[in-house]
Order: sequence, then C-alpha cells, then structure tokens
Amino acid sequence: MKLSQLASKPQLQKIILDDEATVKEYGEAIEFWVYDRQDMDTYMKMATLKDNDFGQITGLVKDMILDDKGAPILDGERQLPVALMIKVVERVVQNLGNVISQTMKK
Repeated sequence: MKLSQLASKPQLQKIILDDEATVKEYGEAIEFWVYDRQDMDTYMKMATLKDNDFGQITGLVKDMILDDKGAPILDGERQLPVALMIKVVERVVQNLGNVISQTMKK
C-alpha cells in the first residue's frame, strides 16, 4: 500500500455533551465539532503537557473547538462558562487519546 493512500483531509467529527448535569443546566445536549485528525505538532504538545496544567491544556484545545462549518468557536472575545469549558476540554482530550490509541493498535 502506498502511503499516499492513507493521507486524507481532516473531517469534522461531532462531539455531544449529553450528561445529565449539562442537559439540566442548558435544557438540551451541547454539541461541537473537532477534526478527526490533528497535525503531529499538536499531538506532541498534548503528550508533553502535565495532567494538572489545565491552563496550558485549555490554551491548546481551544483552537480545536469548532462549529459545524469548521470555524473556531472561541476567540479573544467569546468564552465558555468555566464548568462547560472543563467538560469540553475533557472530551477533546479524550477524543485525541482515543485517536492515538487506535493508531497505536494498528
């Protein structure tokens, strides 16, 4: 198989926050998108971050939080409520971890 056959453009992947507390707080599930592939630089930055350094993790992850068109949701003017941001960051990191695990198994 040629390496070029495995290369493709990243695709948007929907993530849904539908835990009981989120639905109770906002009246419905919250959805956002991330790309199913990230560049190697992003993976390496995530791998070198310490679990307790939430500020750096958030700084890296905020650019990955996208709308359904692939545009960043957060910018210098728009922020999420802290409790929701924590859940979003956890899901993005979990998603990246799953991608890395699946890649390592292949």
